[in-house]
Amino acid sequence: MPTIAIFGPTASGKSAVALELAELAGGEVVSADAMQLYRGLPILTNQPSAEDLERVPHHLVGIWEPDHEGSVGEYAELAHAAIDGVIRRGRVPIVCGGSGLYLRAALADMPLPPQAQAGVRAAAERLYDEEGPATAHATLAAVDAPAAAAVHPNDRRRVVRALELADSGFSLAAADSLLWSAETRHPTVIAGLALPPAETAGRIRARTEAMFAGGVVEEVRAARARHVFSSTAERIHGLQDVTALLAGEIPLDEAKRRLEMRTRRYAKRQRTWMRRLPEVRVVDAAREPRAVAGDIAGWA
Repeated sequence: MPTIAIFGPTASGKSAVALELAELAGGEVVSADAMQLYRGLPILTNQPSAEDLERVPHHLVGIWEPDHEGSVGEYAELAHAAIDGVIRRGRVPIVCGGSGLYLRAALADMPLPPQAQAGVRAAAERLYDEEGPATAHATLAAVDAPAAAAVHPNDRRRVVRALELADSGFSLAAADSLLWSAETRHPTVIAGLALPPAETAGRIRARTEAMFAGGVVEEVRAARARHVFSSTAERIHGLQDVTALLAGEIPLDEAKRRLEMRTRRYAKRQRTWMRRLPEVRVVDAAREPRAVAGDIAGWA
């Protein structure tokens, strides 16, 4: 049976489908979620529960401390080793996650950008924050015109990333192209979970409420007390919002609103990524996870 990859927007049920599929197909789950790599924040990063881990073996969940400066290149090596190990054991790798770049890095041998020199990202961030988006974008256009053409000036994260890559002689435009064109290392079926945007929004709202009811504020408080977070860990969805709540800068309702809004925006980007994945087979996710998993198992 081929490797199976499951992708879809946040709250589309990827984890539940992966569990059911692993049991149906004799598989093990390999996470392709950039933020689930970090330990200490299981609620905020929606990591599998202890019961889930007992049901099915999971790989690459909670392996880095929050102060670890992770990279997609480091992740790719770990993911390839995990997938190859599952295959050697006669099991089916089920690569599951919502981080588009990490999914492709797990599945393909992609030329990945080198690690940026120390201080390059901080310098790019200072340029953007102190000189403004227009100046930062103009600087990017001068050193990497294709990347500048592909990135809106108001997209701070991608402008900063493009400047960081350009310093290492790598183009964000080239990285984006590879993301959607790289061949997979093993025969692979890619399943995209489709859910109406309104239902996705409802699930995100319910998940946000459940996170706060489940203790995410205390989780972040404890993690902040133990660690100075790396720049990659600082990008965990909701971390800044809960941190602002803890600092007394915003009330609880505003923290919930911000987290929900950011998650909905991310889900919109994920739907765009899913449409661009090569040879993706779309499945209706507005059903019980077992039924969705059964469809995917039939394709494999």
